[in-house]
Amino acid sequence: MNGLQSINIELTSRCNKACEMCGRRKLEKNYPELVDWGHMPIELLLKIAPQIPMGVTVQLHSSGEPLLYPDLKDALTALSGHYVGFNTNAKLLMEKAHLINSLLSSITISVIPDDPEGDEQLEIVKMFLEVPLRPKVVFRLLGNIDAERRLIIAILSEKHDNVEICERILHAPEGSFGYEKKVTIPEMGICLEMLHKLAIDRHGNVYPCVRFDPEKKNLLGNVNSERLEKLWTGAIRKHWIRHHIAGHREKVPLCGTCDFWGVPKS
Repeated sequence: MNGLQSINIELTSRCNKACEMCGRRKLEKNYPELVDWGHMPIELLLKIAPQIPMGVTVQLHSSGEPLLYPDLKDALTALSGHYVGFNTNAKLLMEKAHLINSLLSSITISVIPDDPEGDEQLEIVKMFLEVPLRPKVVFRLLGNIDAERRLIIAILSEKHDNVEICERILHAPEGSFGYEKKVTIPEMGICLEMLHKLAIDRHGNVYPCVRFDPEKKNLLGNVNSERLEKLWTGAIRKHWIRHHIAGHREKVPLCGTCDFWGVPKS
């Protein structure tokens, strides 16, 4: 699977937070018939894990909160040997700290603008940062975070080892467009995610990226019936890559309405 750098696996599409900027709200409002929140069967995760080449990083999130996954220990154990991380809203951080500290390579805390639970989130993170032997911690600042929270996060990152801050620009809830700042386009002019990434939802559907795609426009196939390597090297993905190389990403179903180029920072 030459070129593959990272895989997102959606352990769960359920979430315990109602963020206004999340595409889930748009789906629930405009496409209620497509809403089907739930967990990936652990049997499916155990089928996928051996197919992932060593050296490929694994991110265990997409549209849900990974710490809600009931079989998290089994999932992390099956992926031992890989660099494994996920994004979280931190609400269950202390409850699952023992698993995070023993089996995870990194954990990213998503910080959103105008969060009514923002103070509570930072208090939980402060407690977690006092726990020894923890993995790498990343504060993921989504959009325009207020100055007070930025200062608190900056102090926390300076106080503790192995803590980083990354800035991310926000897009419209209904898709990867309408960004609040101008997006960065790679010098080669090809989407980096199309070249180096795969994403698997909780049903086993495989896509070239984690962009919001409720209608499955960029579906490559399903790992319940096809091996991951076959989908990576298959005709559909090759066809889409040729369009990207030719400068015609608009000919790829979802890519034509997407402003993202695989570079999340402006």
